[in-house]
Amino acid sequence: MGTSPSRLLVANRGEIAIRIFRACRELGIETVAVFSDADRGAPHVAAADFAVRLGPPPAKESYLSIERILEAARKTGARLIHPGYGFLAENPAFALACRDAGLVFVGPSPEVIEAMGSKTGSRQRMRQAGVPIVPGTWAPARDASEIQEFARREGYPILLKASAGGGGKGMRRVDSDKEVVSSFERVSAEAQMYFGDGAVYAEKLIERPRHVEIQILGDRHGRRIALGERECSLQRRHQKVVEECPSPAVSAKVRTELIEAALAAAQAVGYDSCGTVEFLLAPDDRFYFLEMNTRLQVEHPVTEEVWGVDLAAEMIRIALGEPLSEEVSESRPRGHAIECRIYAENPARGFAPSPGTITTLRAPAGPGVRVDMGVEKGSVVPIDYDPMLGKLIAYGSNRGQSLARLARALSETEILGVETTLPLFRWLVAEPDFLAGRFDVQWLDRELERATRQSGEVRSDDLLLASIALADEEAPVSSARESSSASVWSRASRLEALRDR
Repeated sequence: MGTSPSRLLVANRGEIAIRIFRACRELGIETVAVFSDADRGAPHVAAADFAVRLGPPPAKESYLSIERILEAARKTGARLIHPGYGFLAENPAFALACRDAGLVFVGPSPEVIEAMGSKTGSRQRMRQAGVPIVPGTWAPARDASEIQEFARREGYPILLKASAGGGGKGMRRVDSDKEVVSSFERVSAEAQMYFGDGAVYAEKLIERPRHVEIQILGDRHGRRIALGERECSLQRRHQKVVEECPSPAVSAKVRTELIEAALAAAQAVGYDSCGTVEFLLAPDDRFYFLEMNTRLQVEHPVTEEVWGVDLAAEMIRIALGEPLSEEVSESRPRGHAIECRIYAENPARGFAPSPGTITTLRAPAGPGVRVDMGVEKGSVVPIDYDPMLGKLIAYGSNRGQSLARLARALSETEILGVETTLPLFRWLVAEPDFLAGRFDVQWLDRELERATRQSGEVRSDDLLLASIALADEEAPVSSARESSSASVWSRASRLEALRDR
């Protein structure tokens, strides 16, 4: 690695911190973890060579405290800082503070983060670069009347979005004039709460689109490449739930066009790190720029599995000034990968967070299975942060094999002590539309709403939801709190029986 610094601090927690530590070990870089009081015993703390306490559980006093993170780097002699995703990952002030402190920020420059962090500003840049964009307002709306004017011109429905937003926060559909004022006020308040910026803009709502994103890499020697697309349409209230690579809906022609547009977007801002350009893909195959994420994505493992690359390691090499590696430059896609985000949430109660202590954790294994987990047996899941526990990734030579391995892996997985979204995925792998690749960004919300209406009350065990309840009302459903592994295998057996009907 030449003259690279020898110690890296990850300004994050959970599975992404562990993921980056693994890349560092292969690169010969020592690691530093930071933690709040809520995470003192967390696995990411034990996974690092050094660990520094940041402060109390509230994020603003720990993982969002730029001053405390820089002090931790100073104490440990870390010269590299990786932000992970979430928290400060797309905060230009943090990247600038790292640079001013003489540290290497593993990511793009503060100027690029700021340019692409503003949804309205990035839309203007993309229009100038010739990248297709959804019709929308070009600046944050001063009041609700500007939103109404736009909607009357373009037609309803429209989508109100936080200008500084991301992650599905600060978004709301509006179907008529009478909804505009209350929706504008609500989205503005959410934007202020989540991002510290109440600016709101509007876009024409594309009905039943797919969410497809292109993985890009750029080095500091002017070279930029794209590593295909990811399908991210399975979302609940704008939050990604399942992702796969490649997309079952993207033809070779559309893929080429998407890649060209993504590289044009990267070129327009001089992008020099690992990042993602997100698009909405309409049913007629027209696509529109959505946003650019100037960081490593949660769903990066599906690209890694299909393309045979280590995106986390490549991101570190780029930050150190190295050119894109041969591994990346010569990689070609093979096979198919699908990822499930496992959250400590209760699907039966509107996906409410489920904090607590994990009493049992049994991870799947076998061919084509990868588990990126941020917790272990005995881990305390705090209420203070995003409730994602980890990710389950299945890889196969084609989508069919990937789906089969995913179903098998889900049947082997057991997490007790907290409610999780595992039942959602067990239900999903039996759904014909999902198996056939027939879905869009609103599909999951529609199906959950329909299943809830039909079943009357969604049971917390399987959310093989109405699927099991309606297919065989006589079939007993095991309690999610059963600790025996037999309950897991019985769920798998019922799933197979359901498929055979």
